[in-house]
Amino acid sequence: MANKRINMRKVRELLRLKFQQGLSIRQAARAIGIGKTAAGEYIAGFNRSGLTLTQAMNLSDKDLVSTLDIHKRPNNPRYNILSSQFLHIEKELKRHGVTMQLLWQEYKEGYPDGYGYSQYCNHFYQWSKTQKVSMHIEHKAGDKMYVDFAGKKLPVVNPQTGEVREHEVFVTVLGCSQLSYIEAVPSQTKPDWVKVNGNALGFIGGVPKAIVPDCLKSAVNKSDKYEPEINETYQDFARHYNTVVLPARALHPKDKSLAENFVRTAYQRIYAPLRNQTFYSLDELNQALWEQLDKHNQMLFQGKETSRLQLFNELEKNELKPLPVETYEFKEFFKSKVQYNHHVYLKADKHYYSVPFQLTGKTVFISCSSSCIEIFYNNQRMATHHRNRKLYGYTTKEEHRPQNHQFVTKWKPEKFINWAKNISPEVEKVIKKVLESRPHPEQAFKSCKAQAKSQSCTH
Repeated sequence: MANKRINMRKVRELLRLKFQQGLSIRQAARAIGIGKTAAGEYIAGFNRSGLTLTQAMNLSDKDLVSTLDIHKRPNNPRYNILSSQFLHIEKELKRHGVTMQLLWQEYKEGYPDGYGYSQYCNHFYQWSKTQKVSMHIEHKAGDKMYVDFAGKKLPVVNPQTGEVREHEVFVTVLGCSQLSYIEAVPSQTKPDWVKVNGNALGFIGGVPKAIVPDCLKSAVNKSDKYEPEINETYQDFARHYNTVVLPARALHPKDKSLAENFVRTAYQRIYAPLRNQTFYSLDELNQALWEQLDKHNQMLFQGKETSRLQLFNELEKNELKPLPVETYEFKEFFKSKVQYNHHVYLKADKHYYSVPFQLTGKTVFISCSSSCIEIFYNNQRMATHHRNRKLYGYTTKEEHRPQNHQFVTKWKPEKFINWAKNISPEVEKVIKKVLESRPHPEQAFKSCKAQAKSQSCTH
C-alpha cells in the first residue's frame, strides 16, 4: 500500500469497478488514477475481509480503512478455516476432472456457514498469487511433458588424446509434479533428440498426453505462431508412444517456462556441484548428472512439505499412459519418384528398391529404419525390404516385375563403375563423381557413357 493513504472515495469506486463492472485491477486503477500495486493491495484487503460489496459500501470511511488495512492480520474464523485448506486445494486442482466448483461444494458440505463460491475462489486466487503457484495449478496430472536443450554444454575429455568435446544437455519437466529429467548427448541431431526423448519417457515410467518441445530443428521443420510443422520422424515417435507433439508457440514464453525454469535451476543444483569434476566418458558424465538430479527431485518445494518425487508418486504416476512394449526404432522419411524400371532410389544409401510395376512414374513415401525399408503410396504400404547399403545395388522382388517379363536393364550404375575400373582408378573416380552429381544416377547415365568412351579412347 502506498505511504500516503488514498482518498476513500477512490477506494469505493475501485471496488465498484472491480466487482460490479468486472474491470481488471489494472483497468480499474487506471480509471480512477491510482497505481496498480496500491489498487491490488486494497482489492486483496477486501477479499480477505469476507464482506460483500454492499456491506463494504455501507461502512464508514474509518471502518472501511480498518477493514482494508493490509498490515492488519485477518482474524476471521471463516477465513482461517478456508486458508488452512489452500494447500489441499492447490494439490487437488492438479487431478483430472477436479474443479473449483467441486472443491467448493465439498467445502460447503463440511462448513455450511463457509464462504460462497465467489469469495471462496477470490481468497484462493489471492493466496495463490502470493505463493506463485497460479501457473502450476493449470497443469493437470499426466497432461504435458516439456522438453528442451539447456543453453550451456558440458565437456567430456578423451583420456587418450586429451581432446575436449562439448555435449548438449537435454532436460524435461512434467507440468503437474515438475518431476525433472536431464541427460547429456553428443548433439542436437534428430537421432540423438529422438533417443533422449525415449529415455525421458522410460525414466518417468509412462507417457503423458502431450510432449511440448521448443521449435528447434530436431523437432520442427517450420516454426509458425499457429501451425508449426513437426518433422515426420518426431511425429512417428509420437504415434509409437501414443502421444501428441504440441510445439511451444512463438512469442508465447509461458508455453515453455517450466523447461526454462528447470534449466536455470539445473545450473545451480546440478551443473554447479559438478563444476570441479573432469569426466572422461559420456556415461560417466550422465551418472553424475543423474545423482544430482535425484537430489533435486527429492528436495522439498520452498515453503511446502512435499517434493517433486512425492507429488509425482501421489498425483501423476497413475495418470500416465503405459509405455509401449518396444522402444522406438529411429526412422527417416523421404519422397521419391518410381523410376522407369519400377525401382525407387534411396539417395541416403545410393541403392535401389523395387515396387509393384504399376507404380512406375508415381511419387511414393519411403520409411527408412536401420534395418527395414517400407514404401507407401496413398498411405498404403506397397513394398517392404531389408535395408541394403550396397552402393548402386538393386534389391528386387519377383512379384514386383511385370507378368511374363524378366526385369532387365542395360544401364546400371555398377556397369559404368566396373567399366571405368577396368580403364583406370582415375576414370573410376570421375564416373563416381558424375553419378553422385545428380539426384538420381539415371540422369547421369548418358554423361557416364560419354565419359567412359572418351577416357577409353584416351587410354
